[in-house]
Amino acid sequence: MSKVRGLRGATSVAEDTAEEVMSATAELIEEMMSRNGLEKDDLITIIFTATPDITSEFPAAAARKIGISDVPLLCAAELGITGAVPRVIRILMHIYTERASSALRHVYLRDAKPLRTDLPE
Repeated sequence: MSKVRGLRGATSVAEDTAEEVMSATAELIEEMMSRNGLEKDDLITIIFTATPDITSEFPAAAARKIGISDVPLLCAAELGITGAVPRVIRILMHIYTERASSALRHVYLRDAKPLRTDLPE
């Protein structure tokens, strides 16, 4: 029986360009879906946040570009905490899945990997 679960992920961009934001975000979405055996119909909503140093593009635009256009998407600004990893894009996906919460594979890529060293690859 499918349940509603939250799936987390994060990535970073080397520089704040629209191309980098689009590419890194698409890579993260695709990896989150692949590692968790998700199809587009399993998605309920996706919330994106970006650190204040990302201003070139909305991360949600990457979801639309890869064909996720009928899922509610929301972008928001991450808190500007001193010492935080720069140029980070985070995702919270609400999904339908039969997996237990403990079996979900949260995905942290690039310079965002150190944010969750407790998670398996």
